[in-house]
Amino acid sequence: MNIVLLGYMGSGKTTVGIRLSSMINKQFFDLDDFIEEKYNQKIHNIFSTKGEIYFRKIESECLKILMNNYDNVIISLGGGTPCYSNNLELIKNSKSFYLKYSVLNLSNRLLKINSTRPILSQINDLPKMKDFVAKHLFERNYYFNQASKVIVCDSKNQDQIASEIITTLS
Repeated sequence: MNIVLLGYMGSGKTTVGIRLSSMINKQFFDLDDFIEEKYNQKIHNIFSTKGEIYFRKIESECLKILMNNYDNVIISLGGGTPCYSNNLELIKNSKSFYLKYSVLNLSNRLLKINSTRPILSQINDLPKMKDFVAKHLFERNYYFNQASKVIVCDSKNQDQIASEIITTLS
């Protein structure tokens, strides 16, 4: 059974996935990295040249590839992946974990990396970031909460989050 990590951008899905992979010795895939390698192009370039609809189509195709060709691996999804196409259906037979943070903590995390995220690059203060994150979370929480388990991460480090996942799996 695959382990799937989902959550809002900046929630540490990749970092936790890598840590979890080393703790339980399972192969790890980051869906965004998989897409970039398959299409030999950065995600933000795909968005800017082909648009979001095209990106969501190939994102779903790549998720299908991972889910159909690998078993017993860890996969971190992009922040919007569960909200589009039939992607929730693709992960229903997996053990999925929503890495949940408060709007304030996500906003603070994203302000530190906003220059690396084109969608956030123009948001430079906490009140605007909180508004942006709150709106997106409101739209996406329905999908995120479909995960097998919700892990509240606000006061936990990556090792604690990975350990909680391992405990849930046992």
